[in-house]
Amino acid sequence: MLYREAGQFKTTYGADQSVFPIRQDRIGIAIILLVAFVLVPLLASSFVLSAVFIPVLVFSLAAIGLNLLTGYAGQVSLGTGAFMGVGAYTCYKLTTYLPQANIIVLILASGLGSAAIGTVFGLPSLRIKGFYLAVATLAAQFFLSWSFVRIPWLYNYNVSGAIEVPTRTMLGVAVTGPNATPLTRYLVVLSIVTLMTWVASNLLRGRIGRTWMAVRDMDIAAELIGIRLYSAKLLAFAVSSFYCGVAGAIMVFLWFGAAEADSFNIDQSFLILFMVIVGGLGSLIGSFFGAIFIWGLPIVLRAAPEFFGLTIRAATVEHLQFMIVGALIIFFLIAEPAGLARLWQIGKQKLRVWPFPY
Repeated sequence: MLYREAGQFKTTYGADQSVFPIRQDRIGIAIILLVAFVLVPLLASSFVLSAVFIPVLVFSLAAIGLNLLTGYAGQVSLGTGAFMGVGAYTCYKLTTYLPQANIIVLILASGLGSAAIGTVFGLPSLRIKGFYLAVATLAAQFFLSWSFVRIPWLYNYNVSGAIEVPTRTMLGVAVTGPNATPLTRYLVVLSIVTLMTWVASNLLRGRIGRTWMAVRDMDIAAELIGIRLYSAKLLAFAVSSFYCGVAGAIMVFLWFGAAEADSFNIDQSFLILFMVIVGGLGSLIGSFFGAIFIWGLPIVLRAAPEFFGLTIRAATVEHLQFMIVGALIIFFLIAEPAGLARLWQIGKQKLRVWPFPY
């Protein structure tokens, strides 16, 4: 049938351990990348690129960062929004001190500042875990949010207190600033997210990923077999914060164009946490599913009544979103804790054995 691995023989360990061992999966990911890099730029309008595709990619990357820490390493965090803010402010300071540097390099380098801060606030994980660790990361959220407002050096002493994104070009094309087109920004964001997702996938399939999952499943047993818990946990905080920091820099420099400290408040942290829960803990594809669902839900709620000739107020849409997302979180926690990613896996498994009973 269409989705069968029968007859696909592997002669090397590398082929057996590949990211997409089934030929149909490789074809599917190639089609997805083709659509994302070719068809979407050709067919989507500037408004759709700016309002739908770019934010979905940004939140997907942030959700991957949180998923690496919570879903794979088992360390709870409620400070994702703050770590995104650290990346944004780091990128802003880098553009100030290095005006001639490539903006893509600066965006990626901004994750290093967030990784350093994340490692510092990850130190409590060496002694506490669970609810108490969540409270510690929540304290980090409040402290960093206070710093974004009370330290004028971070925003270059601007009277408005906001980050003002400068115009930066690459190969003669404006990438950031008011002259950058949505198409250019979308292609840059898509390239960065694709690259970092590939890196995360390979990282999780190696020694580091297996170490994190061992710590998540049973840290005492992991320590008994020789895993250094302190190093594993701090590395998880560093890598997670790096991804969140890059996502924050992308959000400001390639989506918003400017931002204030309120853009990285506790609501942002909970929004990304909801994406991970709905999409699926411990799943990279679940991070994309969660971001698409959470960000796309208000759009669907606004468009559906108009399709039937009805009108609905923006406040009503917001209330409906909170109610639906809250109900779905409860549903997934009870019925399917692995989220939408698990439903996707079940669907693929049923397709592999169809038409025989499963």
